[in-house]
Amino acid sequence: MSLTALALSAYIIWTLSLVLLLEACRAHLVLAKGRAANSFSADGSDVSPFLARITRAHANCYEHFPVIGGTLILFLFLEKTEITDPLAPWIIAMRILQSITHMVSGSVMAANIRFAFFFAQIVIVVIWLSGLV
Repeated sequence: MSLTALALSAYIIWTLSLVLLLEACRAHLVLAKGRAANSFSADGSDVSPFLARITRAHANCYEHFPVIGGTLILFLFLEKTEITDPLAPWIIAMRILQSITHMVSGSVMAANIRFAFFFAQIVIVVIWLSGLV
């Protein structure tokens, strides 16, 4: 398996891990606290700040999948993984670090760090796409 395919798999697994964490927290609120299962706001605005940050970290993964995941899929389809393989592990590392930072804190400093991790991902995608020209 190429590093590109491995990165795509890791992105999907990370997104799935976040949704499982989110659903485990929501299940706890339903089963232990008596909250109605259909009462959760999609944006996480009606839960604890930590659970809201998990919600946003998960949403951020699927919001950016078309760019990051789509680019990985494109290069796999074109059989041009020699372009993406060198930085593929780094884009996943940046994605995971962005999500963890998002979940840990909502402070201004954390938002700046999250942005740096996100910006690194965008730079990697631009580097990859420029390799097609």
